[in-house]
Amino acid sequence: MDSATSDARTPLGASADNGLKIVVVGGFGVGKTTLVRSVSEIRPLNTEETMTKAGEAVDDISEVRGKSATTVAFDFGRITLDARNVLYLFGAPGQERFWFLWDRLFSGTLGAVVLVDTRRIGDSWYAIDRLEHHGTPFIVACNDFGGQTYAPQQIREALDLDPHVPLLDCDARSRASAKQVLISLVEHVKNHHGPQSGRYDTQVPAPHQELAL
Repeated sequence: MDSATSDARTPLGASADNGLKIVVVGGFGVGKTTLVRSVSEIRPLNTEETMTKAGEAVDDISEVRGKSATTVAFDFGRITLDARNVLYLFGAPGQERFWFLWDRLFSGTLGAVVLVDTRRIGDSWYAIDRLEHHGTPFIVACNDFGGQTYAPQQIREALDLDPHVPLLDCDARSRASAKQVLISLVEHVKNHHGPQSGRYDTQVPAPHQELAL
């Protein structure tokens, strides 16, 4: 398929006046860029750079040997909820040397998706800790890399998740799966962190099962 044709996406509607920010965060190489890329209705902005030999002394790539590029600032995408509400997606960089950027990305965020590779659960602890520190609502999505699977309760215990935090499986490569992750986050924010909590000045929109994709 011609790239110019495949990248033609629907422009933002003139009636859209409510921008809602969501951050996708997690460890190095868990699929954050892939998720933003798969679900964005526009050509996403990526700040990926080629990984070099010099970086091997800084980043632990033992579990992501096939990875050839890495995000050095953030990924950005957009998805329409309805005629007035638009989600702006920010994918955070995963390496520890870029964690100082996370606090800035969390500012003004409606909620966050913590993307997890269950082969490396410990890589997700810092993301959860920072989100809890900021009081940012979040859900946890386990990206499917194949291999050994764990029961949800095992993952909850390993991540020390509060019972109210949603935990779901996903395939970051699939637009339908990534879309369901965002729907789950909006539902969680609306049900547990909505206007009645006093956290947001903006009305949280009802999640739609058919997003404009």
